Amino acid sequence: MNVAPTVKVKLLRDHAILPRFMSEGSAGADLFACTEGKIEIASGDFATIPTGIAIAIPSGFEGEVRPRSGLAARFGITVLNAPGTIDSDYRGEVRVILINHGKDSFTVANGDRIAQILIKPVSAARYVESGELPKTKRDTGGFGSTGV
Repeated sequence: MNVAPTVKVKLLRDHAILPRFMSEGSAGADLFACTEGKIEIASGDFATIPTGIAIAIPSGFEGEVRPRSGLAARFGITVLNAPGTIDSDYRGEVRVILINHGKDSFTVANGDRIAQILIKPVSAARYVESGELPKTKRDTGGFGSTGV
């Protein structure tokens, strides 16, 4: 079983909310909007939503920001750069870029659950230049080359 890392969270504003697991089996903890007023996202538009928190992710991990399925299913709201990555050396405010694929405008209010975050292990690959790459059965076959 994996040992869960400890992530320090700094509340940047009085009404900021710590990330929270909403059920015992949740993989991701919900992130909450921390706004001074309401933010309206028109159909087809996007907005960067502040969370009012900064986090210290341990070295060797990343914060992966994912959409909330309920927002996607009900309103067509998703995270524009899903999954977004928060690097372990970033200490600024966590912000979430939401896009509205729905037909109607969507309003984000302070305290709304806007996304979820997972803390996941990462490894830093070492990249080396090579004039030749090993051949594979797929080789240079790209998009759709293995079927639909």
